[in-house]
Amino acid sequence: MNITWLELTFLALAHFRLTRLLVFDRITEFIRRPFIEEVEEEEDGEVVTYIKFKGNGLRRWIGELLSCYWCTGVWCAFFLYGAWVYWPVGTEPLVIILAIAAIGAIIESVIQKLIE
Repeated sequence: MNITWLELTFLALAHFRLTRLLVFDRITEFIRRPFIEEVEEEEDGEVVTYIKFKGNGLRRWIGELLSCYWCTGVWCAFFLYGAWVYWPVGTEPLVIILAIAAIGAIIESVIQKLIE
């Protein structure tokens, strides 16, 4: 299947947003909770957050996956591209929404850096 540069750009932005959504965002904490626990400790006056994996075997593996941006990113790319190829009508709106959210997140991050 041929993919245009515009489609690749949309997929890349959607990948970025979906991966961050799964690994970092509070709204998807319920997905991570069965697999990882975030432990906060105070060190030298600063609060440091550590991740503890729950369980063994598959449960631990999923916890490790969901705590690693790079690992989750590979699976998100696989999912998005596979869905794009095999179910483009249903995947296109998801990709566009995630890409728009990614652009908004990037703009917000740039603005925050500029006003600091």
